[in-house]
Amino acid sequence: MSFFVINIALPVPLQRTFDYLAKAGESRHHYQAGQRVRVEFGRQLLIGVVLGTREHTDIAHDKLRPILDRLDHTPVLSSESIALCHWLAHYYHHSLGEVFDHMLPAMLRRGCRLTDVDERVWQRQVDANQVADVLLKGAKQQQLWQLFAQQDRFRHSDLTQAGFSLAQCRKLAQLGLIAERQTLPAPLRAVADPTVHTLNSEQQHAVDTLRSQLGQFHPCLLEGITGSGKTEVYLRVIEAALQRQQQVLVLVPEIGLTPQTAQRFRARFDVPVTLLHSGLNDRERLQGWRQAGEGLARIVIGTRSAVFTPMPDLGLIIIDEEHDSSFKQQDGLRYSARDFALVRAQKRAIPVVLGSATPSLETLHNALSGRYTHIKLTQRAGLAKPPAMTLHSILHQPLIHGFAKPILAKMQQHLSQGKQVLVFLNRRGFAPLMACRHCGWMAECNHCDARMTLHQFPPHLHCHHCDFQQAIPSQCPQCGSHEIDPIGQGTERVVQHLTELFPEDTIHRVDRDSVRNKDAFDTLFHTIHNEGPCILVGTQMLAKGHHFPDVTLVVVLDADAGLFSSDFRGMEHTAQLIHQVAGRAGRAENPGEVWIQTLYADHPQLNTLLTHGYHALALELLRERQQQQLPPFSRMALLRSECDDRTLAQQLLHDSRSHLQQWLQQQGHGARINLLGPFPAIMERRAGRYRHQLQLYANDRPSLHQSAEVLVRFLATHPTSRKVRWHIDIDPIDTL
Repeated sequence: MSFFVINIALPVPLQRTFDYLAKAGESRHHYQAGQRVRVEFGRQLLIGVVLGTREHTDIAHDKLRPILDRLDHTPVLSSESIALCHWLAHYYHHSLGEVFDHMLPAMLRRGCRLTDVDERVWQRQVDANQVADVLLKGAKQQQLWQLFAQQDRFRHSDLTQAGFSLAQCRKLAQLGLIAERQTLPAPLRAVADPTVHTLNSEQQHAVDTLRSQLGQFHPCLLEGITGSGKTEVYLRVIEAALQRQQQVLVLVPEIGLTPQTAQRFRARFDVPVTLLHSGLNDRERLQGWRQAGEGLARIVIGTRSAVFTPMPDLGLIIIDEEHDSSFKQQDGLRYSARDFALVRAQKRAIPVVLGSATPSLETLHNALSGRYTHIKLTQRAGLAKPPAMTLHSILHQPLIHGFAKPILAKMQQHLSQGKQVLVFLNRRGFAPLMACRHCGWMAECNHCDARMTLHQFPPHLHCHHCDFQQAIPSQCPQCGSHEIDPIGQGTERVVQHLTELFPEDTIHRVDRDSVRNKDAFDTLFHTIHNEGPCILVGTQMLAKGHHFPDVTLVVVLDADAGLFSSDFRGMEHTAQLIHQVAGRAGRAENPGEVWIQTLYADHPQLNTLLTHGYHALALELLRERQQQQLPPFSRMALLRSECDDRTLAQQLLHDSRSHLQQWLQQQGHGARINLLGPFPAIMERRAGRYRHQLQLYANDRPSLHQSAEVLVRFLATHPTSRKVRWHIDIDPIDTL
């Protein structure tokens, strides 16, 4: 037998792959790209992915270790998935083995086998009338057999819920009465809803255009105002893809949106629909992953990580609320699900629909420059009208518990008419600060350059940046005074004040503290839809695509928070958030109103948003970006360092900048790359570590990636890099 080694990608932060010997007794044909193997790596046992076999290796033969176990007889990753992993590793300058880790569900990363998610099923083996009760000992066995006499097949989970044990099932199996089978549970499906929804002319044009693009790579921006019926357009195009025997991937930004979307899709199509999001347990995620990979699930609806789902018949990708920052991973492999979906679609030659009422400036720029098809929906579906929007200045005006008097009067008016009111405040907790009235002490996090947020349910101080928590002090730790008070307000405090102001009305709080598990929001959503007048108080969770037909008034508190951000994307994100939450008003035939409290009622860009809409403001912001040569008119990367020693974090970036500048001068590329920094992050210390960054701006992608590659190679050998955490973020969303 000729010598060969197996090349393996391992989930370690090293930019290389590793060679191993075959397991004893196995030959070359046993190993195929995409299989998983268990190997020794140092003192660890790791699960790796086979990339292939080869005759040569740079490692001395006596240093090679054998594979401990081959976990799969056939590949769990297709050649397409492997190629996509290589693209991700190259584009984001990340370890290939760690990219494979993102591609695989958690149970497969731990070494479980695909059959571990098969559900145990018991099948009757003989005619029920041919068995005498004397064969069965005990009342439980007889009761169990009586069930099989009525029905020949049961899932094990159904039997355990009925009170029968695995031992009792196995006893009947030993007698030859039943036998165990393994089967993958089918994804849920429902009978299609025959209701026909009438499209307006804009929707019909959108559907016709998108249907004509099936079978080709066509990115399309579907820019539709809130309530314009984008979802109905999605459904019509999905119907056309299903008729072509294709699978469809639908990405949504929030877990809270997946049950609503799935319910609507299941009511519309008589095909299996699978959900994939972090609210599922590991077994459920693996089941959905396998159902999609085997072609059983025809529609997959999921959040960011669902973009990695294997789908052999994939024919259409839809990204709803494409502008949402949650599509960008902020740690580990810092990928953009939106951008990766476009790459995946290009390699598959299929269309991508990017839907939003407030498209990101990158997507809008691509649409305006002709790279993407641009479809606009400017009319609200049905009889709904756009809400009337009012900027209300609170400069030098008295407030009652943070509310202007005219706004409280408006709230009372809408509630008296039997309608619902939404109060938006993008700040959790009771108060963002506790301070001493005597000495000015403020409750600050011991690990971050941030103040602790006061929560009352349950009572504690909480840092929302590092998750540090502590008890509320009874007196000032600096001067001993008992006069320490909460300053400012979060959703908890707003609810408390509104309970005093509107004692007869129901008030619901919707934020990450009140809606913690996967069923809580669905239950609350159902309650809101089925009760009368009430007040909803919430954070941006309420702004993302939810339909509240009885909400006729939206009140935006603290609209000024993002107007003067040091992040160049600050105004874009603020405008998107205001526009999205305003869109919750007047979604049905009821006219809506939006009142925005502000200290800066004369702010020119805020007035552009309210007077001319998001699209007009986006064009202004694009002109500013072009003048300053900021994305999307340049390509950007961030090199970040983190260390508990500030000097080391700074020094690593200074050395990196010097090395890159020297390389750029040698290559004659200095004019193509602009460097900014290094400098501290806005919040320099977080979770006990000092954070610094170096920003790279390039005229084109190749220059940016060449520079990033130079930095990666330099940092891999830098003596300080083992003491300092560092990462490169390509196309960053968070620049603070």
